[in-house]
Amino acid sequence: MESLESLESLKTAGNGGNPAAGQEPAVNQGWVYQDAIGVAQAGVSLLTYYAKRYRHSSREEWAKRLATGQIYRNGAVIRADAILVAGDRLEYHRPPWAEPPVPLTFEVIYEDADLLVIVKPSGLPVLPGGAFLTHTLLHQLQRHYPNQTPTPIHRLGRGTSGLMLLARSPLARSVLSHQLRQDTATAPDPNAPHHIVKTYRALVAPGNLSDSFTLTTPIGPVDHPWLGQVYAATPQGRFALSQGRVIQRSPIANLVEVTIRTGRPHQIRIHLAAAGYPLLGDPLYGAGGQPQLSDLPAGRALPVPGDLGYWLQAHRITFTHPKTQAPMTFTCPAEQEVRTFRIATPNPN
Repeated sequence: MESLESLESLKTAGNGGNPAAGQEPAVNQGWVYQDAIGVAQAGVSLLTYYAKRYRHSSREEWAKRLATGQIYRNGAVIRADAILVAGDRLEYHRPPWAEPPVPLTFEVIYEDADLLVIVKPSGLPVLPGGAFLTHTLLHQLQRHYPNQTPTPIHRLGRGTSGLMLLARSPLARSVLSHQLRQDTATAPDPNAPHHIVKTYRALVAPGNLSDSFTLTTPIGPVDHPWLGQVYAATPQGRFALSQGRVIQRSPIANLVEVTIRTGRPHQIRIHLAAAGYPLLGDPLYGAGGQPQLSDLPAGRALPVPGDLGYWLQAHRITFTHPKTQAPMTFTCPAEQEVRTFRIATPNPN
């Protein structure tokens, strides 16, 4: 039988191998974050606004940034106790910082004048956010395609590897984005066409998950002490539809395949966790599909959606070419898959 060490090596392989490969300089050029103050945010001090709005930093940290002139209101440095009014425009000039190392290479498996299909490694964020600015897929695309940067039609979470579809022409972007929105809007209707079919594979906790299953737990924002909100299972959320099957079973993991009709954030992680089968190693979503924020080991930071540790792969995508109308299907290359089958195969010795 496969050992837990084998499982750990599988997750490491899914996280993109050597995270330092293709690395850029560790320190970026800094960034300017902008906020517009509306009626609901008016009437509080500048320091109170930042401390309550962006809880990833303490009030003391925000006070230090204000004291060192990193935050502007309407183009001018202001005091921390200044009261905000509706219409104020704020700028936080974040100094250059060292970004965490991530795998920066991606594999192109199809390219023409309209489309790009790539394999994204786990660990690489798609868009800037938090600690990541240049260590993102978007920045790498801008480097490789400076004149006409491809636009992601859909997103993958930082920890998710596998296929991504990108548009290289205005036609492709318009048609495919519209189809993706249509698929989500018409998901409750079983007779509605499914234009872009995205199928994923994941490792989940072992158990008696049905051979075939349909998951419809609503997904929406819930409170998070650092980020303000994250997405999770909640009765107040929006409709979400995932359909799946178990491919292989073992005493330490089940390998499942899931096709999503809607495109809610972290949908597969949340749906499987809500069904009682969270992704193995998922640091955020546990049974019930809620963030696991209590009973953490001493010194461990609160988990956030971008934390790694699980294996989730965008395995297959099917769509119609927006210009030629030819049907197209892409499956993750075999070398990306071979390790996934070891986990569910008992060792006869």
